[in-house]
Amino acid sequence: MIILKSAQEIELIAQASRVVALTIAFLREQVKPGVTTADLDRLAEEFILREGARPAFKGYRGYPATLCTSVNEEVVHGIPSPKKRLREGDIIGIDVGAIVEGYYGDAAVTLPVGRVSDAAARLIEVTEAALTAGLAQVKVGNRLSDISHAVQTVAEGEGYSVVTDFVGHGIGRNLHEDPQVPNFGKPGEGPRLKEGLVLAIEPMVNVGKHEVEVLSDRWTVVTRDKSLSAHFEHTVALTSDGPKVLTRAA
Repeated sequence: MIILKSAQEIELIAQASRVVALTIAFLREQVKPGVTTADLDRLAEEFILREGARPAFKGYRGYPATLCTSVNEEVVHGIPSPKKRLREGDIIGIDVGAIVEGYYGDAAVTLPVGRVSDAAARLIEVTEAALTAGLAQVKVGNRLSDISHAVQTVAEGEGYSVVTDFVGHGIGRNLHEDPQVPNFGKPGEGPRLKEGLVLAIEPMVNVGKHEVEVLSDRWTVVTRDKSLSAHFEHTVALTSDGPKVLTRAA
């Protein structure tokens, strides 16, 4: 069931989303060769708590960390580790969630570690462009699949594939709510978008094929062909003043 949010609820989601945006801005400065993903996780948790919020992921369905840190062929849900040290040329997807007064914000970004290959830089650029295209379809009266189709069109138009096993989602009092937001599909299908809808839209785009698998830790998702993958995400609300991307840094 899709739960439309009141203006007051959207304001609380916006507060949580602001913490997420600030956390990502802070982490951008911390990502460099030699840093471990556990270092990033510790810094993120400290930052979120200082901002008066709580980490959304830690303890969620047993997840052990504040961040998801997914490096190179890791698509999503990579668990931070002191053994995972970033190297020049890596790319890292950082997924962050925060809770304020029981409401969630959620966003992700993929960042280069030092100087990266042209292929890695292009993947990051296109995946972010796919998210931008999806966000542009968040309008009252559009249908949910218009978002999905826009993401797929941008990614596949550049020769990449979109992950089909994992999707975006509604968000509010729960981290994952209806509706699911796939990154593929025909336009003009699914429920109409209405004021009060809040979505986390999150393209996951692979250089190679779309197939993925989950590692033995039961969390980390990797590309089956070990090709590079990138992930971007924003929380967006349909308000009386139109769509607002809540996790975009001011």
